[in-house]
Amino acid sequence: MSSFSTAATTIGLLIASNVFMTFAWYGHLKFKSHSLLMVILISWGIAFFEYCLQVPANRIGHGIFNAAQLKTIQEVITLSIFVLFSWLYLGEAIRPNQLIGFALIAAGAFFIFQR
Repeated sequence: MSSFSTAATTIGLLIASNVFMTFAWYGHLKFKSHSLLMVILISWGIAFFEYCLQVPANRIGHGIFNAAQLKTIQEVITLSIFVLFSWLYLGEAIRPNQLIGFALIAAGAFFIFQR
């Protein structure tokens, strides 16, 4: 597998993993009438699929990326998906201060990839 292909596979798996993770962690916020135990169990079930994608992503990507880079990619993806999720699924407004904060985190991620 080429470096580009390995990187693309890793990033694709991380994106899919983070979609599951975001729903596991925050999807229940629309269902406040359900019991906490029920949403915990459902979240665990969703998180299982997140792990089924996250673990292979890290295994495949390690070597082309170091551990710090893998974690950084995952965090940037997490923030990107979270912004879309909170806006599209939860109907929450995206505020300028949030975008500035996320941009600063992304700027910090830039330095992780510098040699």
